[in-house]
Parts: sequence; C-alpha cells; structure tokens
Amino acid sequence: MSETQVKNTSLADFIWKNADDLWGNFKHVEFGKIILPFTLLRRLECVLEPTREQVRETVKSLKDSGIDLDVILRQQTGFPFYNTSNYSLASLGATRTRQNLEDYIAQFSENARVIFEQFDFANTIARMDRAGVLYKICLNFSAIDLHPDAVPERVMSNVYEHLIRRFGAEVNEAAEDFMTPRDVVHLAIELLLDPDDQLFIENPGLIRTLYDPTCGTGGFLSDGMEHVRSLQDRYSIAPVIVPYGQELEPETHAVCLAGMLLKTLESDPGRDLSKNIKLGSTLSADKHRGEKFHYCVSNPPFGKKWEMDADAVTREHLEQGFEGRFGPKLPRVSDGSMLFLLHLLSKLEDPIKGGGRAAIVLSGSPLFNGNAGQGESEIRRYLLEQDVVEAIIALPTEIFFRTGIGTYIWILSNKKPKHRKGMVQLINATGLYEPMRKSEGNKRRRVGEDQTAEIVRMYSEFASTKESLILHATDFGYRRIRVLRPLRKKMVISEAGIAALAEEKAWEKRSEDQRAGWLDLLRENLGRTEDWHWIESFAKDAAKRDDDLGKVDVALIKAFQKAFAVHDPDLDPVVDKKGHVIPDDDLTDYENVPLATDIQDYLATEVLPHAGDAYIDETYRDEADGDVGIVGYEINFNRYFYEYQPPRDLDEIDAELKAVEAEIAGMLAEVTE
Repeated sequence: MSETQVKNTSLADFIWKNADDLWGNFKHVEFGKIILPFTLLRRLECVLEPTREQVRETVKSLKDSGIDLDVILRQQTGFPFYNTSNYSLASLGATRTRQNLEDYIAQFSENARVIFEQFDFANTIARMDRAGVLYKICLNFSAIDLHPDAVPERVMSNVYEHLIRRFGAEVNEAAEDFMTPRDVVHLAIELLLDPDDQLFIENPGLIRTLYDPTCGTGGFLSDGMEHVRSLQDRYSIAPVIVPYGQELEPETHAVCLAGMLLKTLESDPGRDLSKNIKLGSTLSADKHRGEKFHYCVSNPPFGKKWEMDADAVTREHLEQGFEGRFGPKLPRVSDGSMLFLLHLLSKLEDPIKGGGRAAIVLSGSPLFNGNAGQGESEIRRYLLEQDVVEAIIALPTEIFFRTGIGTYIWILSNKKPKHRKGMVQLINATGLYEPMRKSEGNKRRRVGEDQTAEIVRMYSEFASTKESLILHATDFGYRRIRVLRPLRKKMVISEAGIAALAEEKAWEKRSEDQRAGWLDLLRENLGRTEDWHWIESFAKDAAKRDDDLGKVDVALIKAFQKAFAVHDPDLDPVVDKKGHVIPDDDLTDYENVPLATDIQDYLATEVLPHAGDAYIDETYRDEADGDVGIVGYEINFNRYFYEYQPPRDLDEIDAELKAVEAEIAGMLAEVTE
C-alpha cells in the first residue's frame, strides 16, 4: 500500500474514532451523519483560522457603517466564504455548547451555511446535546488539523470517501454509487485532454469548463482540476478548468459544495465555484439547462431505475423530441444510464464554437441491451449515426468499490477530427492493471500510471492493433428481418387435438354445456381429415344449426386451428380468399442482417439452403427509413476481441488427474499410519 493510501486510511480511522463517544446514545447507522458534517466543519474552520482575527476586527469596526461586508470579507479570507462568529470548535464552552455551536454555524456566509442545512445538522446538534456528547465531540474534532497545507485536497477527498464507505448506506441507500476510483478519474481526464495538447500549448492558461451531471462528492471535478493543475511541466501555463455539476443526494451535494468553496481560480480568485454545483435530479430537473461545456464527465450508478424521473423524461421526449435531450426512443425504466449518454451529448459545446468532448463510465449493458427498434438500440443508433462516438474502452474488472463487473469508458465528441469521422475505436484494456496489496470492498485492482499512459497512447495513435480496433460505425448496425414460410397444414380431428384444445383460453371461456356440445360434435368427426379452411365453415355451420353451441368468434376458430392443425410439407401453400399465401406463424423466424449486406442476398445464402420456401415479410419495416427490416445497433466486445482457446490435450488432463489421485492417496496413507 502506498504512503498516500496509508495516510488516507489512518486519518479516516482517526476521525472515525470519534464514534467511540457515540455508542449507547446513537445507533451505528447514525454515526455517519454526525462524523461527516463535523469533518467538513473542521475543514472549513482550519482554512479560515489564519484570517479569523482580521475578519472579526473588520466586522467590529464596520458593522454600523452600512457598507456591504460580503466582498471585503471574501477578500480577507482569500476564499469565497467566511465566518464572523467569535466561536470555534475549541471555544464553544461546556455549558452552552449547543447554543454557541448554532450561533457559530449561523455566522458562516450563506454559501457555507447551506452545507450544514443539507445535513439537517441543527437537529443532529440538538440530539447530541440531549445525549450529553456534543461538547466532547466538538473538542475531539478541534484537535484534528485539516488545513489544506496539512491535508491536501486530493487526500481530503479520499478521506471523505473512506468515511462514506465506512458507514455505507447511512448517507443514502447506495452511498458508494457516486464514488469513482481515482485511477479511473485520472484515466478519463487524460483521455479527454489528450486531443487538446497542442491547443493548450498554443493558448497558455486557456479557460475550459468541466461538467459532471452526477457529481456526488465532487471527486471527478476536484480531481480533474487538480490533475490539470499538475500539468505545469507539460504547458507553460496550465489550462484553467471551471467546474460545474449537479447531484441528487443532499448530503453528498454538501460534501461537494465544501470542496468547491476551498477552490480558487488564478484567473478569477474571488469566484464562488460552489454556485456551479446544483442540487436535484439531472434527468428530471436539469439545473444547468441551456448551458454547454467543453468537457463532460460522468459515472452514473450502474443499473439504477429512473422511475422517479419517468414523468418528466417522457414528457420532454414527447414534447421536444430531438430538440430536447431525449429524442430517440426511451430505454426501459430498469436502467437509466443511457439517458445520461444522451444528456451529456446535449451538454457538449456547439461545434461552431469548437465543440465538446465527454467521458462516461458505464457497465456493459448499454453496449447491447435491447433489440432492434427498442429504446436502448435506438439510442445507440442515434449516437452512431450522428457520428459522436469516438471510442469505447473496456476496463479491467474489480476496479470499483461496490462491484467487480466489467466497465467501459465511452468517449463522445460532437466535432471529431477528420481521421476519426465515421469510425469508432474499440480498446481492450481489460488486462491493463496492477493488483492492490489490500482490497477496498470489491476493488482489488487499479489502473496505474503506466497502464493509463498505455491506454492513452493507443487512443491517441488511433491504429489497428491486437488491442485496438478501428471500425466503421455501420459495422455495429444490422437489419432485423422477419422471415416467413408458407402455411402447409391440414385439419385432422383427433383425441390428441381435443386434449390440446383444453389448453386454449378461448375454449376455457365457453360454458360447460357449450364445451360438452362441441366435444360431442368433434368426436362424431374423429379421424376426419380436411383442408385448412374447412374448420371455419364446419364450426360456423354447426353453430347455426345449434344455438346451444354459442357464438363462433375468431378466437374460437383460431383455437380449433391450433389444436387440430397437422403440418404436411407435401401440401401446397394455403392461400386466403384473395389468393395470397398465408404464413405459418409457428415457422416465423427473425434474422439480423449486417447493414452492409443486401437482405435478399442474405436470404439466398443463409436461409434458403435450409428452408427453400422461405421469404421476407415486406410489411416488417423500419419506422425511420421505411425500408424492409428494423434497424438495430449493438457493440459486442467479445465478438471482436474473442480469442479461441483450444481444449487441452486429453492425455495431459489424464496425467494431471492421476498425479492428484496419487497425492490424495499419499495423504490418506499418512492419516491411517
């Protein structure tokens, strides 16, 4: 384990020891909502400590002057927030701790105060006071140095995440859903920035926006900013990244706000970046509506339902179509990750202004879920036909905290360079990782610096190799055609058919007397063989003669046909009254034909050799282009990167089995001696 990892863990453990004083008065599941806001409070306090006295003196001398102190105090602290209270965690006192702490928090500037409101901290303080532990916890935290000089932003961000993992679902139902491992963040940021290397060199200090619609605690944004700032040696003046984001959960949004309050831009040091981080559901209430960004990143929760957003999303889809975010058909409500693909695309800077690029981390489902014509396939179709997918990178398994499944980074761009137009790059990076000495949940592997450099190199070189394939976007498309075969069946009245009839719903709906009447009539005709259409006239004539048999409707005739039909390949095809061949529903099949292949050629080479009377259903057409066959798209990594492994030699396997048997026999002999 690296020194940084040790520091992250030991500091988090040290902070968590405060929970020892909560036992007996609070449930274990409540510890997190106490420890995390106190950690944030102490972090802000440490940052303001050097200017505390200056701020107090300014407030004291100018409080009655009528001057707006907000701008002055921000300048004095060097940050976009301040606190005018005379208290600190160490000076709250043991007798009026709750009242003094409430006053202390109330004297923060509004942009910092909202952090504690989102934790419902006032109620937490009151409960701690009644339990008699508030003063002790305040003193404990006052002894921890969390100033950025002692605990840099990257380390502090990791500490937040260690704490969140520690109390799991206590912050929300899926506390780690928003946590993207740092190695994945680094890789995504490098992939986003790599094509703009020359742009940054030619434009020192260029200002660029970075947006995360699922920002969680702000890891992607914070680490992206830090990573760019660390590129001073690559560029004379590093680019300036301005963060924007939105988060669903109030508690994690509060953590992100705290991180952003401590960040400043060299080009605009007084700017309050926390104002760029909005609270709410991105899918149903986009708080950055109408805004566009140079870079977008996201790691939406894998396989999370979007039923809570369904009304708003469906309404936008129906009313705005492709003028809104969700133009194609919508995916099934069981997984909303593909909606974030569409959302990110809508947020990219306009191509006329230089365009934008996005990196989104997804599970494997968005690559292939959904058949032709369904929402998932239609979204893939839209992305590929609009030519906005630059690359998809398959990551190693076991690199996330909560799951060991395979994950993928999609790179989107609405202004592809000329050599990438019409093409999609698939990179197989599943083998590029280094094992961790100590796992963190399901995370047992990490993408190290060398592996990151190798992945970025493959992406940048855009060359076909064993692990990097360059494919036409249309290579992922196909037409799903419906293949029919003529009906060649006759009616044979038999006991087997009568037994099958009992399973038909239309038959079950008849009264007991009606079923008895029909059975008597059918058994009078046992062994009778007629053509397909005979059963319809037979049934209708019988009902006319005997009202007790009831009405003969289409459902009953179909039940008779299904029960008594016998396939006979030597029969001529059955035709309807207009002379059109009737297809046999039991023999209907579907074929996925690559877009580059003519469907009639496919039928001739792949179907007719096995079913000589097959033909294509000309009425089965695509809604968009009107051609025969419904267009679908899927991206199957295994198809492109699968390597055949021949089975082992039987003699080799037999020799191993005999060796194992001998070893077992030897062990048993030792036991019996």
